[in-house]
Amino acid sequence: MASKRSVTVGGVQIGGGAPVAVQTMTKTETANLQATMDQIRRVADAGADIVRCAVPREKDVEALKTIVRESPIPIIADIHFNHTLALKAIDAGAHCIRLNPGNIGGPEKVAEVADRAKAAGVPLRIGVNSGSLPKHLHDLEMTNPVEALVTAAVEFVGLMERLRFEDFKVSLKSTSVPNTIAANRLLSDRIDYPLHLGITEAGTKWSGSLKSAVGLGTLLADGIGDTIRISLSTFHAEEEVKVAWEILKALKLRERGPVLIACPTCGRLQFDMDSVVAEVERRLEAYDDPIEVSVLGCAVNGIGEARHADFGITGAKDMGMIYSKGEPIKKVRTENLVDELFTEIDKYYASGKQVTRDATAAAEAAAWLAEEEDATAMTPERLAAMELEKAKADADAIDEALSPVAGRRFTRA
Repeated sequence: MASKRSVTVGGVQIGGGAPVAVQTMTKTETANLQATMDQIRRVADAGADIVRCAVPREKDVEALKTIVRESPIPIIADIHFNHTLALKAIDAGAHCIRLNPGNIGGPEKVAEVADRAKAAGVPLRIGVNSGSLPKHLHDLEMTNPVEALVTAAVEFVGLMERLRFEDFKVSLKSTSVPNTIAANRLLSDRIDYPLHLGITEAGTKWSGSLKSAVGLGTLLADGIGDTIRISLSTFHAEEEVKVAWEILKALKLRERGPVLIACPTCGRLQFDMDSVVAEVERRLEAYDDPIEVSVLGCAVNGIGEARHADFGITGAKDMGMIYSKGEPIKKVRTENLVDELFTEIDKYYASGKQVTRDATAAAEAAAWLAEEEDATAMTPERLAAMELEKAKADADAIDEALSPVAGRRFTRA
């Protein structure tokens, strides 16, 4: 379950009950200082808490010195195969070092990195990946890939503890969503160190986002995981950050920016909802507050399905309505819905988060809604009313067969 231990990466706590941290990795050549810094600033603006940079060469270490100094968020140096680069990255000021003990050159070299990291107060992330398991686990991987992943992770944890280094987090990743879920569940029962979650090589923005949402969302819903990285085949690292935030927001684990609620549309749709939703989503990017905004494609269900939204719109062919917390504000022509929605949102913030409502306009909107609603539609309000009536009827009814005075009932005049 939730990790009891924690590490601190450049001021960002990971584990120990801290909010789930969002990570990504730069796609640039790290030695290309301008391109790397530009991307780091973009991912920071998108909401990344931490960013990782690949350090495969000496010139990347040199660039790292400037990157660490100028970055608005903590930097993790990603090291493989060459432990001397890990040592130099620590000296360059990296806030954390990511390494795979299985490919760094043996326990002695891992120990050297651990000693340097301990002296500098720098945590490590030890990574286990389905594509780079130790050779002695290859046969097990063929028959039980989940156990192979967990065994590798537990062995690496044991190595770090023998080295008396406990300032680390663990990542256990696979390209398989079910294997990643199963392995992290098992590992969370066996160790109490912070866990970094991800589906490795997840794929394109479309398929990779879905796989990551299923895999990471399942684990996070179980209370497993302390930091996440979405791995997408894109040169735009900020897209990974956006997906990570949507997963966290969907699970109510963190809040950042508005939440858009939109119906899936159906044959009742009478206006161009696709363009309306796209424009609302685009314009909401200018707001930092976690406001909820709903767009409903018709008036059949009224506003019942998004009664909790801070603001919303529901539309018909020529006319629509703007509402807040389930209460009408005003009706407007369909072509003006989006502009009028944001007028009301801006008025809300200008008045200190108070909804301004004109009684006459609200009454007109309510009357319009009543005219548009389908009297036979099973709205949440109507379902609730039906359930209430049934409960009352059941409470009043007496089963004669169960009554101790069966056949002796009477009425008073």
